[in-house]
Amino acid sequence: MAQKRKFKRTALILAASFGLGLTACGNDHSESGSLPKEVTIGYQVIPNAELLVKAQGLAEKKFPDVKINWKQFDSGRDVNTAVAAGSVDLGLAGSVPVSIGISNKLPYEVYFLHDIIGEAESLAVRDSANIKSAKDLVGKKVATPFGSTSHFSLLSALKLEGVDPAQVTILDLQPQDILAAWQRKDIDAAFVWNPTLAKLTQDGGGIIVTAQELSEKGAITADVGVVRTKFAEDYPDFVKQYVGVLDEAVKLYRDKPEEAAKALAPLLSTDEADALAQTKQLVWLTSKEQQDAKYLGSKPEESGFAKVLKETGQFLADQKLIEAVPELKDYQAAIYQESLNP
Repeated sequence: MAQKRKFKRTALILAASFGLGLTACGNDHSESGSLPKEVTIGYQVIPNAELLVKAQGLAEKKFPDVKINWKQFDSGRDVNTAVAAGSVDLGLAGSVPVSIGISNKLPYEVYFLHDIIGEAESLAVRDSANIKSAKDLVGKKVATPFGSTSHFSLLSALKLEGVDPAQVTILDLQPQDILAAWQRKDIDAAFVWNPTLAKLTQDGGGIIVTAQELSEKGAITADVGVVRTKFAEDYPDFVKQYVGVLDEAVKLYRDKPEEAAKALAPLLSTDEADALAQTKQLVWLTSKEQQDAKYLGSKPEESGFAKVLKETGQFLADQKLIEAVPELKDYQAAIYQESLNP
């Protein structure tokens, strides 16, 4: 029941934050042609194209007259709160918090899929805990950031194994807190993403379920780029050109994966070999590839990802973690396909 109360409390916070009005970022914008004077990008330390853009300074090179503010977040739940408060213009959140955001009518749209989550999010269990499958989590302490893709994946794994979540002690911890709890031996398992996941496996942990395996059973998750609707309306050229920068990072990774890993390693607090391994656990897509109907699509009614968001919302509603699920058309309307480059 604890996780249900947490989801509802988060929804109330988001609604209250939105009611305060959008203030923080909008006041700093002034037009210079079709570009803003200043942009705040909410990012997460995930080994995908956006982190590579930050590591290589590609946005600063592309927009020399725009002040780029990078603001780090630990989870999509926090990004949702920041968007509701107007303190970021673009942000990265998992597909689950984005589904929650749309259900709460947050003023943003999906403009890019930063990655499709594969093995980069997984259920790590302590070797000494004798956990072989999700069924063995009954009576155990499992940590995950509530309202995240990892939380969704954990609940999906339990559902697929016929385990009632009430039989598991599920703790709401952010990634850095999960690592600390793991090192103190306060938890038996954790569903979380890299680089924290890699640190757990290096410290006496093993993987029993991956997001990739769950996606093959219908529980698809992704890391999603969202843009405040007002910002997209005011500066569509910036959003489109920024997507071009993300495409540049995807190309760099595909052409020179070792060079990309070298740039990412310091931000991931790891070595180049491990950074390269982490990048391979995510699927990086260009904006042109995302025009495929199974992803963002080229027309609102053809967006497969809109259906994924609705299915995610339905799952959360069935679990009584959100109050109601919007219509498919509402999810389709939240896909900003104008940002995708041909």
